Amino acid sequence: MQRLSPLDALFLQSDSTTVPRQIATLAILEGGPEPLDHDRLLRIIDERIDLVPRYRQVPRHVPGRIGPPVWADDENFDITMHVRRSALPSPGTRDSLHELVGRLIARRLDLERPLWELYLVEGLEDGAVALLFKSHQALVDGSETVDLAQVLLEEVAHDRDIPHEEWTPRPDPGAVTLAASAINRTVTHPGEALHTVERIAGRFVRHLPGIGAPTPPTTDVLHTTLSRHRRFASLAVSFDDLRRVRELHGGTVNDAVLASIAGGLRGWMLTRAEPVTPKTSFRALVPMSVVSEGLPTSLGSRVRGHLLSLPVGESNPVVRLHQVSYALKDHRETGLAVAANELANLPGFATSTFHAVGARVAMAEARRDHHITITNVPGSFDPVYLAGQQVREVYSAIPLHGSRAVSIAVTSYNGHVFFGLVGDRDAVPDLDVLAQCIAESMEELVDTATSAGRRAPRGRQRPKRGDA
Repeated sequence: MQRLSPLDALFLQSDSTTVPRQIATLAILEGGPEPLDHDRLLRIIDERIDLVPRYRQVPRHVPGRIGPPVWADDENFDITMHVRRSALPSPGTRDSLHELVGRLIARRLDLERPLWELYLVEGLEDGAVALLFKSHQALVDGSETVDLAQVLLEEVAHDRDIPHEEWTPRPDPGAVTLAASAINRTVTHPGEALHTVERIAGRFVRHLPGIGAPTPPTTDVLHTTLSRHRRFASLAVSFDDLRRVRELHGGTVNDAVLASIAGGLRGWMLTRAEPVTPKTSFRALVPMSVVSEGLPTSLGSRVRGHLLSLPVGESNPVVRLHQVSYALKDHRETGLAVAANELANLPGFATSTFHAVGARVAMAEARRDHHITITNVPGSFDPVYLAGQQVREVYSAIPLHGSRAVSIAVTSYNGHVFFGLVGDRDAVPDLDVLAQCIAESMEELVDTATSAGRRAPRGRQRPKRGDA
């Protein structure tokens, strides 16, 4: 029997109606004469789910909670309870898609079933279909289990036959076996027993570094008492535009993304008539990959949280970019930073798994005082496919935690950079305005590079493909 780690056990324990511990990915597929239907999707997942056994398992609690939960096969597993259909009202606008995604990511997973869901969303206005993947944070750790999307996406446009065997669940271990195993584990691993005692006493959340730490009350626009409801918004920009910014102003594509978010927050605050001074800033927790040599499958051990002060008070987009670049200079000069193209070229790479790992890091480092979490993941430079259909857009939605009202997930893929924004529905009714302000901030920064490019001498060397 495999036990949940202390961190995963805490994710499970702290799941609530106001803080559902789940991460989501929205993938929009190209429309075509034979769009993906529910039956075909069920067949494809049934063929691939053997590759991720935990997607047919449930966490079983030990009697008396004398040990961490264990993963056990769900004897009543029914894939149709996890793969569902939904449709947008005509004409299937992007706003209606955002509204549906916001409602679905706020809905808690059933903790008595395997901790994932997948929604097939039909009725988009251009004939496309969308897939919304939801996975609990206790499920996807980047080591033992990857995101379901990682085994569904293909580099080819045709279906592949995957060897498939009929699945038979292992017998339920039973209460006596679970208790005896937990007692034996306590004797052989006393350090884990300490965690168990603390959890039973109600002190576990306070003592585990970072997780569950109470966030000091603040009055800024990015903090709130979280409600049960969420909003979702998205935007997309050209990756080539960001390369041009990097080429002419220096820094990295990641720097340009973060500087644009800072400018977007500034514009958003001004639309709200919030005070903005030259010293206004927000602390962002930005999970970053480290150690470039021999990246293992265990991604969780290769991601660290980096605190960054976003220069929201700076009105000049180029100065904002330089301030972000300087703030991240130390990370790049440590020799531990991983190049974007190196991550994107890892075998079996899927952006959703990296976002999940980044969100875990953010939760684990919640004690580090910050206002917003931003994950930024480099994706494939070439198109990927699901069920023979090209993935056109991909957006991630990372969960809110503490009293933080907004989170942002950024994904580069196939020539574009896609932003997925999650906001508390009550605290941020204008999340779409924030998305628009980020887009305008990005456009402002790109315009400076375009105008500077007209004046630049010829012969400037173009950066290598994938260098970020």
